[in-house]
Amino acid sequence: MDRKKFIKTGILAVSGFYFLNSNMFQAVEPRKGKLEKETINAPILIIGSGYGGAVSALRLCEAGKKVIMLEMGLNWEKSGIPFSNMLKPGKSAAWLKKKTIAPFMNIFSLTPFTGTLDRMDFENINIWVGRGVGGGSLVNGGMAVTPKESYFKEVFPDLDAEKFYNHYFPLVHKELKVNVIGEQFLKDCPYYKFTRVGEAEAHKAGFKTVRVPNVYDFQYMEKEYRNEVPRSAFNTEVIYGNNHGKNSLDKTYLKKALETGNLEILDLHCVENIKLNDDKTYTLEVQQTDTSGTVISDKVFNCRKLILAAGTMGTLKLLLHSHAVHGFPIHEQVGKNWGNNGNFMTGRNWVKPLSGGTGSKQSTIPVGGIDNWDDKEHPFFTEIAPLPMGMDVATALYLLINRVDKKGEVSYDNTKKNLSLDWNQNHTAKMRENADYFIKKMNRANGGTRSHFLFNNGFGADVCYHPLGGCVLGKATNEYGKLKDHDNLYVLDGSLIPGTIGVNPFVTITAIAEYCMENLITQNEFA
Repeated sequence: MDRKKFIKTGILAVSGFYFLNSNMFQAVEPRKGKLEKETINAPILIIGSGYGGAVSALRLCEAGKKVIMLEMGLNWEKSGIPFSNMLKPGKSAAWLKKKTIAPFMNIFSLTPFTGTLDRMDFENINIWVGRGVGGGSLVNGGMAVTPKESYFKEVFPDLDAEKFYNHYFPLVHKELKVNVIGEQFLKDCPYYKFTRVGEAEAHKAGFKTVRVPNVYDFQYMEKEYRNEVPRSAFNTEVIYGNNHGKNSLDKTYLKKALETGNLEILDLHCVENIKLNDDKTYTLEVQQTDTSGTVISDKVFNCRKLILAAGTMGTLKLLLHSHAVHGFPIHEQVGKNWGNNGNFMTGRNWVKPLSGGTGSKQSTIPVGGIDNWDDKEHPFFTEIAPLPMGMDVATALYLLINRVDKKGEVSYDNTKKNLSLDWNQNHTAKMRENADYFIKKMNRANGGTRSHFLFNNGFGADVCYHPLGGCVLGKATNEYGKLKDHDNLYVLDGSLIPGTIGVNPFVTITAIAEYCMENLITQNEFA
C-alpha cells in the first residue's frame, strides 16, 4: 500500500470518535443442549443501560425499589476482555461483524463477537451506537456539553429552564464526574497540538471558540502523559471503548445503583418484543446469547412497570416492532420528530503542512469547540476533533452540530421486518450549507483544502452519532415520560428530545431523565 493510500484509509478508519463496563456481571458462556425456557417475574424492568436507564436505576434503587435491567451488550469489565484501540482493533471492536465498522472503511477483519460498536444502516444515513453495560457512554468522546439556554427553551418551551440550569444540569455534572482540562497542560501537551491549531485557525477566521468539559478524568490524563499509569486517551482508545481514565456510566450512575443492592443487571439479554396484558402489566420475549451471538436461552419476563431506555433507535424498534407483531398500542406521535441532532462531518487537508501540521501524536479526547450558534444565517456548534494516526497528516476533522428544522420520521417496514427512516438530502440541505460556509471561511483565512480523504466531496452527511426523537416529551409521552395510551410504561432516553439539542446530547438526556424520575417517584408511579 502506498503512503497516500495508507494515509487515506487510516484517516477514514479512525474518524468516528463521538457517539457517541460493569464490574459486577460475567459474560455468559455458551451452553450445550436444548434451548432453555425460563419465566422471570419482576416489579420493575429497565431495558437498556445507557444514560436514561442508568439514571432510572439509581433513583429507583435509592428509593428502595428492586430493579432488573436488561442489556443486550456485554458486561465488559467482568469479561476481562480489553477494549481495542483504533489503530489495531481486535475482537471487542464491533458488534457481530466480520470487519470493523468505522465510519468510512472496513479493512480490518474480525471474528464475529458482541463488540462495543454497532451501526444501523439506512438508505441515506448510518447511525453508530454503543453496545455493553453503559451503552453509548462506552464509545462516545465524552464531551459533556450543556446546551445554550435560549435553544433549550426553544426545543422545550414547556420545561422550567431555570430549574434545569440551576439544579438538573449541575446535578448531572456532579454525578457524571464532569471536569475540564487544565489550560497549562493543554498548552504544553504535544497530544493537543490539534486543538491549539484548531482554535488559533478558528480565531483567525473570525470564529469564537469554547473550552469543552468532558467525563474523561484529566488528572488521570496528566498521569498517563507522565507514564505513571496505563495510557488510554494517548493510546488511540475511544471509539471502541477506553480501558482507563474515562468515567463511563458503569463507573458513575450504575456503580452507585449496584452498591444499593437493589439492582440486578443481566447482560447479553436482547428483548425481542413486548406484549401488553389485560391487567396492564407487560410480558417481554427475551433472547439470551453468548458472545458469538448464538441464542442460548429463550426467556419470558413479566413486569408491572416497564422503562424503555434502549436508546433512541432501540426504543423505537421495540415499540414499532411490537406494534407490528402483537398490535401493541402506540400513540400516533411515536416515530415522529426524529432527527440526527444536526450531525454533519467535514474536514480540511493541508493544515499547516510546513510547520508541523496538526501533530503526529493526538489525544482521542476532544476539549475544544467552535461556537457559531448566534450567527442567524449559519448557526452551528463544531467539535475540534482529534485524528490520531501516529504521523502528521496535516488534516483537521470537525463534527458540526446544527439545527434540525426539517424533522424525519421512523416507521416499521413489515416486509423487511425492520425500521424504515424517512430522511434524505432535503433534511440535511441547511447542514451542508453551514459546513460549506465553515470550511470555505477557514480555508480563506488559513489556507488548506476541503478534505476529500475523509468524505465524498468533503462532506459526511450520512454520519450520525446522536439520533434523537421519536417519542418526544409531551407529545408521545406525558410531561414526565409516561408513554401515552399506557399506565405503566415510561420512555427515558434520547427519543424524548425532538431531533436536536444543538450540542452533544448526553448531558441533556441525563438531565431530562433526572427531571422525569424525580417527578415520577414523587407521584408514586412506582409505588
